[in-house]
Amino acid sequence: MAKGSIVTYDELEAAGSAAEFCADALNRYTQGELWRNAVAANDYYRQRNVTISRFVRKLYSATGASAEDFTASKLRVASNLFKRLNVQRCMYSLGKGVSFVDCKDGSGEDVTKEALGQRFDDDVKAIGLNALIHGVSFPFWNLDHVDVFTADEFCPVWDGTTGALRAGVRFWRIDRLHQWNATLYEEDGYTGLAAGDMDTFDFRVTSEKRAYKVTYQSIPADGVALAVDEENYSRLPIVPVWGSDAHQSTLVGMREGIDAYDLIKSGLCNDVQDCAQVYWILSGAQGMDPEDLDVWRSRLKLTHVAQAETDAGQSVTPYTQEVPVTSRREVLAQLKADMYEDFGALDVHAVAAGATNDHIDAAYQPMDEEADEFERHMREGIMDLLALQGIEDTPVFTRNRVSNVKEQVEVVAMEAAWLDEETILRKLPNVTPDEVAKILEKRDAEDGGRLGLATPADGLEG
Repeated sequence: MAKGSIVTYDELEAAGSAAEFCADALNRYTQGELWRNAVAANDYYRQRNVTISRFVRKLYSATGASAEDFTASKLRVASNLFKRLNVQRCMYSLGKGVSFVDCKDGSGEDVTKEALGQRFDDDVKAIGLNALIHGVSFPFWNLDHVDVFTADEFCPVWDGTTGALRAGVRFWRIDRLHQWNATLYEEDGYTGLAAGDMDTFDFRVTSEKRAYKVTYQSIPADGVALAVDEENYSRLPIVPVWGSDAHQSTLVGMREGIDAYDLIKSGLCNDVQDCAQVYWILSGAQGMDPEDLDVWRSRLKLTHVAQAETDAGQSVTPYTQEVPVTSRREVLAQLKADMYEDFGALDVHAVAAGATNDHIDAAYQPMDEEADEFERHMREGIMDLLALQGIEDTPVFTRNRVSNVKEQVEVVAMEAAWLDEETILRKLPNVTPDEVAKILEKRDAEDGGRLGLATPADGLEG
């Protein structure tokens, strides 16, 4: 029976060895749509449009035969739209980090976040961004921190019945001149492998299966550390985090628009360069050889004076080519607007200076809808990571958006009569949480000090 690119846990259980299974799994996975889209997305994210880089301008003869136009300009202008749109969606939800509902202990410390490691906010951004551009990312809880595996380097092994992630193979190499390395992650431990040939997955086991958590004890006599206890998690310590309900890269559906945008922009630049100069048609100069023509053109460009014997039927006529700039600009603007609209992104140029918060909120509405879906998947993934540590908590995301700060401050000032001083400070958009704490500490240190904010209740001015 033919096998597809999706690898199941039943195949792992039926495999004769870890090396045999990994070789078969990676050969199939790297032929599948998920991996191919992830690799293509990496190129577009790095501003390398592989489509226009292969585009060749052609000439056609009177008989219809085509040939490459070697005289044409060959500029390839790749846009940064793919990265711009994905970074905007990711940082809109995750740019200010993650907080948790039940995160405080008696001392006010964020115990949940502390348990996830010091770099967890940055890890979450990596999880979210890769989930968008690849369609899915695979955070691995590695004892006391998160390592993020991406779809271009991790082959998931799914349960054929429930669809749950049961195992996976991470594979990598330094470059094309080195062999492949791999790690097979299972519920009861992980196995290290390496290939002998740089072009194939002919793996051999380099380190036998070991547990995820190993306790070592050092012997004082000789300083040798020995493993005294091994322990695994209750399930596989790797969870899939999807970027959307579509379970696919954001490049799908966007690629054609980016290609059209880059192709038209590149074509416009090439046409401007090809048509930038004036050219002349000489009549009655058939007796001039190529050397004479070169001398004549050089003298014309230098003196801007052309000599012609009009009595003998000679003439010089200048010509220039007009590039259709206006129509192409309109197409580029429409393509860009369509991609922003389809992606649910915000083009800041569409928000007028001094716009009210009502207008700004309306502009953010499509982005909020996309963020709701994205944050739902991020929330599920983070809660799965917490469950591996026996923690029950819910992540909270603070969206990172522009606003009319002056209007927000005015609203807070109008509400100040009914709010306590700490709440007023926390509502002010231009005061950070750290600054709030410092201001409150300074106030407490001053005997009977108050915030310098006038309220209708007391009529005081700062």
